[in-house]
Amino acid sequence: MSRIGNKPVPLPAGVKVEVSGQTIKVAGPKGQLTWQLPAPITALCEQQRVVVRRPDDSNRNRALHGLSRALIANMVRGVSEGYQITLESYGTGYTVGVEGRTLLLNCGYMGRGHGKKAQFEIPIPEGLNVKVEVPVARGNNEPARFTISGADKQAVGQFAAEIRKLRKPEPYLGKGIRYLGEHIRRKAGKVFAGGGGG
Repeated sequence: MSRIGNKPVPLPAGVKVEVSGQTIKVAGPKGQLTWQLPAPITALCEQQRVVVRRPDDSNRNRALHGLSRALIANMVRGVSEGYQITLESYGTGYTVGVEGRTLLLNCGYMGRGHGKKAQFEIPIPEGLNVKVEVPVARGNNEPARFTISGADKQAVGQFAAEIRKLRKPEPYLGKGIRYLGEHIRRKAGKVFAGGGGG
């Protein structure tokens, strides 16, 4: 990882980095992120780039060096371009919507008495946004679709994983929530052999 650690992180226009001891703050058009550098790794902002340094070549410090550089690069990209993950919800009657800072999901049969109330009401974490592109799924071939976006790569990925976990894709009809482009290995349904007369 040390070769990665030795590469300076260039700062795009509009991105500012402030280093105070082990605290690094990165601000840009998409937001602001703060992270604590693991000791004894240090960082220095100079000439529109961030340089990450380690005190020696021990295995632990070499690994932390590369990790720290990679995470800082992710922060810089996050506040300048942002990260996004698109999810698709397959299944007849599956719907997705947003009310204020709440994601509303219907993922299958809900039983009597629910009316139009959402099956899942999930608070959208601070710093993340959800945009609905297709609110209603039509059968198992035309999914509902929505995109999670934000500056923090880890937060975007974590929230997407939590939503997918609510209704993982099943292998027979493919119903459920999946990442855009995710391939689901399908299983054939049970086949009943006809009994021979005789």
